[in-house]
Amino acid sequence: MPHGWLILDKPRGLGSTRAVGAVKRNLREGGYPKMKVGHGGTLDPLAEGVLPIALGEATKLAGRMLDASKVYEFTVQFGEETDTLDTEGEVVARSDHRPPIAAIEAVLEHFTGEIEQVPPVYSAVKIDGRRAYDRARAGEDVAMTTRRVTVHDLHALRERDGNGAGLESSFATSDGRPDPFDPTAPLELADSVTLVAHVSKGTYIRSLARDVARALGTVGHVTYLRRIKAGPFGQDRAISLDKLNEIGKGARLEDHLLPLEAGLDGIPAHQLDPESAQAVRQGRVLSGMPHPDGLLLAKAGSVPVALMEVTAGTAKVVRGFNIPDTAE
Repeated sequence: MPHGWLILDKPRGLGSTRAVGAVKRNLREGGYPKMKVGHGGTLDPLAEGVLPIALGEATKLAGRMLDASKVYEFTVQFGEETDTLDTEGEVVARSDHRPPIAAIEAVLEHFTGEIEQVPPVYSAVKIDGRRAYDRARAGEDVAMTTRRVTVHDLHALRERDGNGAGLESSFATSDGRPDPFDPTAPLELADSVTLVAHVSKGTYIRSLARDVARALGTVGHVTYLRRIKAGPFGQDRAISLDKLNEIGKGARLEDHLLPLEAGLDGIPAHQLDPESAQAVRQGRVLSGMPHPDGLLLAKAGSVPVALMEVTAGTAKVVRGFNIPDTAE
């Protein structure tokens, strides 16, 4: 039975729950045994990009992945704000003002670090036990509470990428257009801007786009949203739905499966002797550990045994992994 991570490049229009269902179906059709499957962080149907899928014992780490920071690339279209803050909603505000490109870069520093943010009305935040988007769709007047989030980095994408996602009014200079970094040149205005944000758990990119636009004296909404990294998993390791479907037709899952410990990037590993491995599998505490306080991955050879927390030389099991040692 495989245990590890399958990183899916989720396409626009597919919900996270349906993506998990597609993985289950392809594993079943590919002849793999029934196993637990979960995802490491919801992506809205209108968003695309990195969706970590946990298989088998890796599902015990899905909660840690939900808490991990994420990196997004997104385009803010200026001039219209919608009730959903994306292309799916109704326009609720308009502005003819277009911000100067230089002003965009200047304002971004005010949205880095710890900031106060109001989630979108159309979001999964629960209010008195009900999702905010359910209340909004029912026509209720929804009052969202401000929350504190962290934006580790926020910058403008200066050039178009290979997929054509970039600036409507590019930061790069070209023949016949003024240089935006020349103080004597006329101001170049932006119809839209593509930003890259590294954010903490709980940060809403649609709210960030709304607030950046308002700080620039206009309004805006998200027209493109792609998650390019989730925790330690980047888009370079992600596979398409076509690749996933090939697994269902007999292609090797192992060619795309990342090991369970890939979800514990940055956490040191500790090799257990057979006696200690047996003790950890029974949930017992280890003492005299030569490690600083913090988490470590206890292994028996190449087999992950448990995620453990070390305090003053004593290690306690945080998550045990039921993976047989094939060498035994």
